[in-house]
Amino acid sequence: MLRGLFTEIVLIDASKERAMAEAADIGDANAIARPTRIWAGEYADVAKADILVLTAGAATHGDETRTSIAGKSAEIVRACIDEVKAVGFDGVIVVASNPADAMAQVAQQASGLPPERVIGTGTLLDSNRFRQRIAEELGIAPATVEALVLGEHGDSEVAAFSTVRIGGVALDAFLDGRMIDRAAIARDVMRAGYTINHGKGFTSYGVATAIVRICEAVHRDERVVLPISARLTGAFGLNDLYLSLPCLIGAQGVLRVLEPDLRPDERLALLASAEVLRSTLDSIA
Repeated sequence: MLRGLFTEIVLIDASKERAMAEAADIGDANAIARPTRIWAGEYADVAKADILVLTAGAATHGDETRTSIAGKSAEIVRACIDEVKAVGFDGVIVVASNPADAMAQVAQQASGLPPERVIGTGTLLDSNRFRQRIAEELGIAPATVEALVLGEHGDSEVAAFSTVRIGGVALDAFLDGRMIDRAAIARDVMRAGYTINHGKGFTSYGVATAIVRICEAVHRDERVVLPISARLTGAFGLNDLYLSLPCLIGAQGVLRVLEPDLRPDERLALLASAEVLRSTLDSIA
């Protein structure tokens, strides 16, 4: 709403009362933001929508990981998609339900939509955290850092240091002999969601920003490259699997999946992450 992306936003929740409260709360910003019609609705209201954002899923508690809730989340995602399919939705679906990559695959299979029109938020949030962490380490602005986290949005994700650029300069060249603790940075990025969840019970602002960025790229047909979860058809020898790689995003969803030039150890870690995702999918098949 603050970016003036859409004229209408409908909220659907198992609790109509909560959806109404959220709509009212967000709507209170209309006077100082771009006017947007926001209401609590039903599945029938999304029949002609351009973009559907799916956030429904099981919550993690305590030491639970994103993958440990896959079975519960899959049931919820399938139920939601069945409702969406029944009303004839034919737009682009952005899946933020955890585990994000597996749930994007579940949503695509349940919807019957072309794979390019079902996008998982994947590692866009992790990549933002990676950029932020590197910026903190180097004392520079995050906007000047390019960096990709690839693979699973989860414990097996790959912080690809070979993709880091600062103003077009590779990280090693920028450091000019200075040492940084790369393992600690990667660990901080991977654990960030757990840390936030432990402190406040859930994550919200970071992932919301990632969702809005994807929706913006689709709505405005930006044809911009973002690290999101898409179904692979040959990249790194992987097929029929949703996994996060840099992808070209436009009005029709994923226009192209890119295959970055990784170091051998990063490539092996990415393939290991793919196996984790396959195991997760096998457990909920």
